[in-house]
Amino acid sequence: MQLRHTAAAVAITALALAACSSNDSSQDDAKPKASATQKQTEDPAQAAGLPAEPIGAKRQQLLDALAKAAPDTVKYEDKAIDAARNQCMAINGGAQKLDYFASQRFTYKDVSTSEAQGKAINEALKSSGFCKV
Repeated sequence: MQLRHTAAAVAITALALAACSSNDSSQDDAKPKASATQKQTEDPAQAAGLPAEPIGAKRQQLLDALAKAAPDTVKYEDKAIDAARNQCMAINGGAQKLDYFASQRFTYKDVSTSEAQGKAINEALKSSGFCKV
């Protein structure tokens, strides 16, 4: 009889320990975890209006639109792409003096961009759909 009580006590203790350890892990499970789509939409740069870097045909379309607005700006393609992405963040964020800032962003090395060209660049960025306004 005593053997049964001891065996029962050992079994109860083992179950209690198992329950305690599973409760610890269940507390971790109770915390909400962000899904992959939530993490993608919570990217601060995207939330601020920074478009993804275009590749392939989209990159060429953007460069063509910029060249039409201000031909010299695409002399340095990577700089033009970076400037376009940053200008979109300003446009999408509702910044002021957009033409001025476009002229500043697209002036680099031996390329000078006027405010009039900055205005044309802003229109190209909007009408091409690159900036999601």
